[in-house]
Amino acid sequence: MPDALCFCDTQKKFSECCDPVLKGERVPVHAVDLMRARYSAFVLHDIDFLMNSVTSKLKKDIDRKSIEEWSKNSQWDGLEILATDQGGPGDEVGQVEFKAKFREKEEAREHHEVATFVKTGGSWFFDDGKPPVSKPVKSTGPKIGRNDPCHCGSGKKYKKCHGMA
Repeated sequence: MPDALCFCDTQKKFSECCDPVLKGERVPVHAVDLMRARYSAFVLHDIDFLMNSVTSKLKKDIDRKSIEEWSKNSQWDGLEILATDQGGPGDEVGQVEFKAKFREKEEAREHHEVATFVKTGGSWFFDDGKPPVSKPVKSTGPKIGRNDPCHCGSGKKYKKCHGMA
């Protein structure tokens, strides 16, 4: 497996990416590095790493058995990092928005989350995960007035066509 690409989709060799983090040979410098290693741990069913890479306050609330079942009963299909906020070498907190793709009973699924990481004693730990907040959709086109022609081309005024409430 040393020459295989890493599970976390960096396009790096596993032996140069997540493997040293999982083995404890390298400490993640960025929160996103820990996020990637945690994904690889799910793929490899490394439940000890998953349990040891969370904050102490979170550790008491985690059900090890359910994490192990999810890890082992899923086929992991890829990790997509969507955004990061802080989480660098000089930060104490960081957030990573990601999508983890997997299959359960041959059904394609996706876990979309904004994960919060905290640094304690120079090491990053997973602290919390929440669904992303959806951003409101804003119209970028010109605003249609009630008495303007309807945008559908009917020839009617907007208020008498698509503008009827």
